[in-house]
Amino acid sequence: MKIIVCIKQVLDTSATIQIENGQVVSPGSSRIINPYDEYAIEEAVRIKAKKPDTEITLLSLGPEGFKDSIKRALAMGADKAVHLMDPRFVGLDSYAVTRILMRYIESVPYDLILCGKQAVDVDMAQTGPTLATFLGIPFVTVVTGIEFSDDFKNAKITRQVEGGSEIRELALPFLVTCQKGLNEPRLPSLKGIMAAKKKEVLTLSREDLGIEEGTLNFKGNKLIQENLCLPPERKKGIILEGSEEEICGHLVRLLREEEKII
Repeated sequence: MKIIVCIKQVLDTSATIQIENGQVVSPGSSRIINPYDEYAIEEAVRIKAKKPDTEITLLSLGPEGFKDSIKRALAMGADKAVHLMDPRFVGLDSYAVTRILMRYIESVPYDLILCGKQAVDVDMAQTGPTLATFLGIPFVTVVTGIEFSDDFKNAKITRQVEGGSEIRELALPFLVTCQKGLNEPRLPSLKGIMAAKKKEVLTLSREDLGIEEGTLNFKGNKLIQENLCLPPERKKGIILEGSEEEICGHLVRLLREEEKII
């Protein structure tokens, strides 16, 4: 079986952020593998444990700094990685990014594509379903369980729905987006970290992918970010004291005159 795992590097969600020129910055803060993508990597490694002839390829699109997360993902147990990197890929929206990922995937054999449910930086949850649509294969989102048949040609897939779960049955090839609860991602072992240094990371540019000038509208994203700002700081809490009548009167005045709610 050949598995492709799409991964993205994101800012650590525990980092303190700032907004500069409409962009999120966090000087000195570490970048990490998107947490939902870790579930996808772990699931691929668990499948390989059951079917040893499985080959796991990581696929990522981003700048040079993404190599840190790629190496960590290789240390978790993936076999090799493909890094799509080109100055023209910077700042693209989900639609354009997915078209580029598709350009590589359609050039190689694959049986299963695993993605995270969403990226925690933009929370769009678009890449997985859009990629499957472009490739013309079935997909299931928000997956919390995958159980393959004995011949690994079909699978029962459990997905999270409001108030419970549902089971779908699909034949390979297909794509799933992974949700928390699917598994517990492992920490890279020392052996895995050492092995990752010898694993192949293939870097491909726009020219390598055969994307000609004008094929993709790099300058005209489908989604344009008009503004980005931090939420307003919360006001200091107020403790109302006095009799019930005095407290009610004070509360109504605050709601009407300061909060403009009533």
